[in-house]
Amino acid sequence: MNDPKLSEEEKQILNDFEAGEFKSVLTPKRKEMLQMTAEETFKKDKRINIRISSRDLGALQRRALEEGIPYQTLVSSVLHKYVSGGLHDIMANKNIKATR
Repeated sequence: MNDPKLSEEEKQILNDFEAGEFKSVLTPKRKEMLQMTAEETFKKDKRINIRISSRDLGALQRRALEEGIPYQTLVSSVLHKYVSGGLHDIMANKNIKATR
């Protein structure tokens, strides 16, 4: 593995971690809450049907193949990122700036 370039602070953190000087502060209650949140995030309990162009579907399938995942998973991931604020519409932002 390549030797990453670390800052002095990062090197100190790595050394402390490797020396076992870090202790988990994850309580059983917090762990349970995080597990429930993760389960809810990935639970797929609804089905949708959409119509898209053959060209877009082909592009989605190619991109999913490159990522090594099913295209439905890719679509679901993109939609999740968009609705949770992790994916932004660049063109919408350009249009807002242009009208100011």
